[in-house]
Amino acid sequence: MALLQIAEPGDKPAKPAHRLAVGIDLGTTNSLVAAPCAGKVEILPDADGGYLLPSIVHYGAEGEVTVGADARKSSLTDPGNTVVSVKRLLGRGVAELRDSPQYRHYEFAADRDDHSPAIVTRAGSKDPVEVSAEILKSLAKRAEHNLNGALEGAVITVPAYFNDAQRQQTKDAAKLAGLNVLRLLNEPTAAAVAYGLDSQDQGNIIVFDLGGGTFDVSLLSLQKGVFEVLSTGGDTHLGGDDFDQLLADWISEQAGLSITEVATQRAQLNQLATQLKHQLSELESVEVEFAGWQGELTRAEFADLCKPLVARTITTCRRVLRDGDLKVEDVDNIVMVGGSTRMPVVRDAVANFFGKPPLTNIDPDKVVAIGAGIQADVLIGNKPADSFLLLDVNPLSLGLETMGELVEKIIPRNTTIPVARAQEFTTFKDGQTAMSLHVVQGERELVSDCRSLARFELRGIPPMVAGAAKIRVTFQVDADGLLSAMAEELSTGVRSEIQVKPSYGLNSQQIEEMLQASQEHAREDMEIRALKEAQVEAAQLVDAIQAARAADGDLLTAEEGQQIDTAVAALAKAVQEADSKQLHEQTEALNRLSGEFAARRMDLHISKALRGESINKVESTPE
Repeated sequence: MALLQIAEPGDKPAKPAHRLAVGIDLGTTNSLVAAPCAGKVEILPDADGGYLLPSIVHYGAEGEVTVGADARKSSLTDPGNTVVSVKRLLGRGVAELRDSPQYRHYEFAADRDDHSPAIVTRAGSKDPVEVSAEILKSLAKRAEHNLNGALEGAVITVPAYFNDAQRQQTKDAAKLAGLNVLRLLNEPTAAAVAYGLDSQDQGNIIVFDLGGGTFDVSLLSLQKGVFEVLSTGGDTHLGGDDFDQLLADWISEQAGLSITEVATQRAQLNQLATQLKHQLSELESVEVEFAGWQGELTRAEFADLCKPLVARTITTCRRVLRDGDLKVEDVDNIVMVGGSTRMPVVRDAVANFFGKPPLTNIDPDKVVAIGAGIQADVLIGNKPADSFLLLDVNPLSLGLETMGELVEKIIPRNTTIPVARAQEFTTFKDGQTAMSLHVVQGERELVSDCRSLARFELRGIPPMVAGAAKIRVTFQVDADGLLSAMAEELSTGVRSEIQVKPSYGLNSQQIEEMLQASQEHAREDMEIRALKEAQVEAAQLVDAIQAARAADGDLLTAEEGQQIDTAVAALAKAVQEADSKQLHEQTEALNRLSGEFAARRMDLHISKALRGESINKVESTPE
């Protein structure tokens, strides 16, 4: 029975309460929070009127935790207890971090395994989730102070190329901070929401997002309020920090610093490099002074120094266009996102490649948070859900390992999410009662060339002949890009499922190389796949014939048995030595040779199945 709201005659209907939800740009260098105010989404300021919260956390001697600008001051005086750019730590392993010069001043907890790195501070071991939660707590307090109420939900942005581990850790940090996550939203997509709703642009849009520590390029189709991500690309470990690193290394080289001096003065070097980078966005040259050395750096020299990093961003743009099956001239607008896009060297490179100046009329630092705030207002119920339709895609293919160490893709890359896809599989051996399922991510044909996400088992499969069982495997990717996998045996309904929460992510080289490798090795991969499939087919035929010989070998003459044995031995040898074409030929030859044997077996078993009992032997049922 439904409930109806009633009112006295002439009364105005009660206005629905405005629910408080915010959009959070959890950035590598700075973070922001946005919310609807006076009819439009605005960035919420702190007590001093600033809107950027430095993504830095300091653990003090008395147990106090400081976040933001005050924590940034401690990065010079107490670097070991000050965590900077924590976003770059999400989903990474200890071994990888120890090899990076940016993290050499940190001590990592010895009692944590490689999949769960934690930095030793005077307040105890703090992993990236705990540190990120402190930043989110600070943003939540700022929002509640500005909005005069408790938050009911938040949309948090992540780089489009964040993998499952990094996305899950972001959600875990929000939960630890006491936030209800309405959705994780890709940063480039959030920027498209902001620009699309404000300026009503239509057509093909490139969102070029270069932040402090991550880089994303997304190709979006925007038509009549419908946003669709056609393709994405990027690098979770490329950003403004890397430009700072280059400049810091240049300063240390010019000043003649030793490795030890560089290590002890890394924080000061990075701070100076950041300051000079900002100045060169406004000035043609700057004076540089460090450790007794004085010199000058021009904008042109800085641009030359940054060529390798800028070239990486343009290479990604080319790949994204190719994946979206578009040409440069098909792009209508380029949206610049992230503070690092203020660098003239970056803007010039983008303008030269696309042949048109990029859009910068919304503050590149604010645009992602504004888009997240717009999305939060819709998801919390303050605006109709059909205000706009937002379609995201999964950036890498998801699949299962099959026989022969091959990958069967279930959800291809660039599939619109949320999505659920299913495929049916079967058993390989007679009497098989369990199946091991290996979930992988990547574009290559072999499991060894892809990334392992998770393994789980399905038990309780009824024993049948090989190929008789029907196992349906369903992959479901939610709006946050997180994957759930479920396997079900259809005749019994027995099932097993897992939520993929891999404990560590891809390193920068793997992310950059995965798509390139799939293109470079496309022909080789297809040849290997053809060979592997032929080997599996041959192995199945050999197993089937050997099982048939064991059960009904008396149906063969001695000569026929010898011929089949010879052919089986030849095929078994070919599996190890021959190419796919030769394997197919020998498999077909064995099929032809064993065809008469298969027909005899079928006749025998059909006659047994049809053999009935005499009617006289059937007893009547007593009344």
